[in-house]
Amino acid sequence: MPVLLSLETSTDVCSVAVHQDSSLLAIAEVHMSQAHASKLALLVKEVMAIANVTMKDLDGIAVSAGPGSYTGLRIGTSTAKGLCYALEIPLISAGTLDVMAENMRTFAAKEALLCPMIDARRMEVYCAMYSNEGFRVSEVEARVIDEQSFLDQLSAGRVVFGGNGSGKCRDVITHGNAVFLDGIFPSAKHLGNLAYRKLVEGDVEDLLRFEPFYLKEFKAKLPSNIIVPVANKPA
Repeated sequence: MPVLLSLETSTDVCSVAVHQDSSLLAIAEVHMSQAHASKLALLVKEVMAIANVTMKDLDGIAVSAGPGSYTGLRIGTSTAKGLCYALEIPLISAGTLDVMAENMRTFAAKEALLCPMIDARRMEVYCAMYSNEGFRVSEVEARVIDEQSFLDQLSAGRVVFGGNGSGKCRDVITHGNAVFLDGIFPSAKHLGNLAYRKLVEGDVEDLLRFEPFYLKEFKAKLPSNIIVPVANKPA
């Protein structure tokens, strides 16, 4: 009966869970932006104590692979890889949208499509479509939402939207088949469920090569008062 520690740090919610097989033993969450660096280690210690397990009892560490917050993904990945290396146990990953779809399945009718969304600023979201069984039926993409978004899917049937990117879409996606769920976020609880299935199937990551799936290249923002010198063009 494998024991898994799951770390979910891809959005503003930082969560940690311990599972034995697919059964949840303990979970702790902090709903606070930019708290991952200061809270993650404390949450790990808390859930391990609640679950009454030690690091030596762990058979694997699961981490959310992205997309999502660049900083959050880096913190979660570096922590998970460090623990796996020290404990000599496997690393398992699951896509952030896959984790959210696992959560949404509980609330959606079987015939509905699921569309988890992660806020990517302005009217852009990271999203993908899933069947109610949790199978992804479209590519993960960064998509700018407008009145024409998902019209083909909505014309064919019910589509359930959720996640921190879906709120801003309510006034834009107004089709009668669109349903919006509140309170959906990627949680270590559902990450652990997916990770257990992957571990049983032997679907683990290469510890040295694994990197988060950022989807979009990171672009640093410079303060407005900084002037970037431009090289003179050759004559």
